[in-house]
Amino acid sequence: MELQHESSARMKSTYIFLLVTGIVLVAFNLRPAITSVGPLVGMIQEDVGLAHWSAGLLMSFPLLVFAAMSPIVPRLANLFSNEMTLLLGLISLVIGIVIRSIPMTFFLFTGTLFIGVGIAVGNVLLPAVVKDKFPEKFGLMTSVYSTSMGLIASLASGLSVPLAKDLNLGWQGALIVWGIPAVIAILLWTYLVRFNQGNHKEIKKAPSSSKEMWQSPLAWQIAIFMGFQSFLFYVTISWLPEILQSHGLSMGTAGWMLSITQLVGLPASFFIPVIAGRYRSQIWIALLLGLLSIIGYAGLLLGSSYPILIISIIFIGVALGGNFPLALSYIGLRSRNASRAVELSGMTQSTGYILAAVGPLLIGYLFDMTHVWTIPLIALTIVSVVLTVFGMLSGRNRYV
Repeated sequence: MELQHESSARMKSTYIFLLVTGIVLVAFNLRPAITSVGPLVGMIQEDVGLAHWSAGLLMSFPLLVFAAMSPIVPRLANLFSNEMTLLLGLISLVIGIVIRSIPMTFFLFTGTLFIGVGIAVGNVLLPAVVKDKFPEKFGLMTSVYSTSMGLIASLASGLSVPLAKDLNLGWQGALIVWGIPAVIAILLWTYLVRFNQGNHKEIKKAPSSSKEMWQSPLAWQIAIFMGFQSFLFYVTISWLPEILQSHGLSMGTAGWMLSITQLVGLPASFFIPVIAGRYRSQIWIALLLGLLSIIGYAGLLLGSSYPILIISIIFIGVALGGNFPLALSYIGLRSRNASRAVELSGMTQSTGYILAAVGPLLIGYLFDMTHVWTIPLIALTIVSVVLTVFGMLSGRNRYV
């Protein structure tokens, strides 16, 4: 009897370890397929023949897919289970990465569609899985997987140009490399799905979004905050290298500067959810991060010297690194249980990513109209102000 108990405890411990590893591996795959594109957008435009607005659409397209898929993901999880749905999402991601490597406009956008579907599944389910499996350590686990996302995203941005040029992989090879972490994740989640089926464990189903959630003012405030922080993130990874090149930096240096932007945000990405979880109100956190964002984008607008560019990039990096996990934290902190968390996650990410999708396309269009980055940077500064307001509203001690 004692041996059986020890065996059961060991099996449970192994499952928890693999589950945490699986969560981190999913997090690894939620950004590289997109962040690796920004530094290579010039090569893609030249090879495929895309205008700036078309390249912006390429970056906005997965966000539109996120918006369309987010309300559907809870229903899929309810039908198949969280584990199986995550596995299907990873498979979709790998298919998309492979198709996108074909240098034709149709395949470029078709592959991006599959990538968007795969990432949307992970975006919606990870906060709910963490809330369900680790309710007492929600802040810590959010820190772990959001920091993992930031780390791999920064590597993808920095390595894209060296992979394409120094290793002669071209933009296609540089993008397809990021399918490797997805394949590894598929192998692990295949085991986790079989483990659950083999042990006949009851899987908690995620309910579909309720009308009540869509009528909640607080849910809309979180959705708008989620949307505008994503707006700034995807605009930054899409166009920051081009903005920096307009200040005289080389293509390779601009790519690494984008990587640095994400790396400096990693400490904020880790500590913000932990700190946020210790307070009932997060208003002051949202205010601080918002001010950094405003100063950062205004710095890119007003300063052209190298020191000012570095300071601006650091401020932007810390703001982006902190606002995303803060938005994820709001999903758990403003929900009373995992069921409400998955509803809030689906609702906020659906509406939020509609806002985010406007970003790269709008900024690319503004540049095409003016041929300078002044108006686009003014727009980003204004968006930072709006972000700060809704971050503070979302940070009040209330539940949806």
